[in-house]
Amino acid sequence: MHNGFVTIDSVKMSKSLGNFFTIRQVVDVYHPLALRYFLMSAHYRSPMNYSNIHLESASDRVFYIYETLYECEILLNQHDQTVRKDAVPSDTLNIIDIDNLYDVFLTSMSDDLHTPVVLAGLSDPLKSINDLLHTHKRISVKCVHGLNRSLKKSIGDVLTVLGLMPSSYYEVLQQLKEKALKHANVTEDEILQKIEERATARIQKKYAKSNAIRKDLAVVGIALMDIPNETTWRPSITLPLQE
Repeated sequence: MHNGFVTIDSVKMSKSLGNFFTIRQVVDVYHPLALRYFLMSAHYRSPMNYSNIHLESASDRVFYIYETLYECEILLNQHDQTVRKDAVPSDTLNIIDIDNLYDVFLTSMSDDLHTPVVLAGLSDPLKSINDLLHTHKRISVKCVHGLNRSLKKSIGDVLTVLGLMPSSYYEVLQQLKEKALKHANVTEDEILQKIEERATARIQKKYAKSNAIRKDLAVVGIALMDIPNETTWRPSITLPLQE
């Protein structure tokens, strides 16, 4: 299959203008799965506008997808031995809305491979899973099995058909982090040092310095995430510089 005509920052891509590059050059900066996600975010018959911000957005999205599924995988492995096959609560399945995702998938792919709608249809189930993972301090075994079923019967199947299902969530997450570090021209040790400096600033109530550290990293595409008892980092869309 071929995609529609490609523009670069809304300007037609052509050799005469010199505004073209190879896939090899793109995947040197962005993960191949982020490129695949970007290409499927527009219908294959439609024109496609390539820009760094669009690839950053695709990278951010695939990181979110795999991080959600990886965290769920960890939880499922912890409870794997305690879950009974018949312990599937209807309220959990209704929240995740498995059937609706599958219907959207079949309808959209049957409609001339309308992949943008399929990708958009992943948002609600992923959000529901995140809510269950992070807002329920003590998630029940039944909810764990509900998550397991949702992954195997819906999200995992959709990602597999689209070629977006990696052999290891963890490996892809690490690769996405490595791409982000290269793009930001920083090392992970340097980020961890900044996290420590920010923690010290917050303890000393130097909030302006704390905010400045977070903003400086956000400008180069590194987001700091405050979670209970610690601060972690993840790749993100670069924050525009402000005067």
